Amino acid sequence: MKWLERGLDSEFHFQTARSGGKGGQHVNKVETKVELYFHIQNSQLLDDTEKTILLHKLQNKLNQEGFVILSSQKSRSQLANKEDAVKKFFALLEKAFQKPKLRKPTRVPAAVVAKRLETKKHRSEVKKNRRLPDS
Repeated sequence: MKWLERGLDSEFHFQTARSGGKGGQHVNKVETKVELYFHIQNSQLLDDTEKTILLHKLQNKLNQEGFVILSSQKSRSQLANKEDAVKKFFALLEKAFQKPKLRKPTRVPAAVVAKRLETKKHRSEVKKNRRLPDS
């Protein structure tokens, strides 16, 4: 993860909340749900081109203040949920910075075109032979 090397994890803001799901009384006492907040515009480790790419590709995941918010409540442990949220964030970054594979346009082979025209001629002949002869 090249972003961890650059120290991107220091720009996260975490917030905890009570999580639903299994756990019985424990769920009502402990805040295990973790929400990760990351503000793209205020990031000091991303350059301007990276910021514009992220703002464009993640526009549906941004709130009105410009934060990307990811939450995790898989585990009963707050630390495990925090790690899961960070993993989700880095996977989101990887996907956003992936360059789409370029499509190479291909030509239809001449044999395929010739075969299609031949079958059209054949169908035409079959239908022509069904007609009544001119009297």
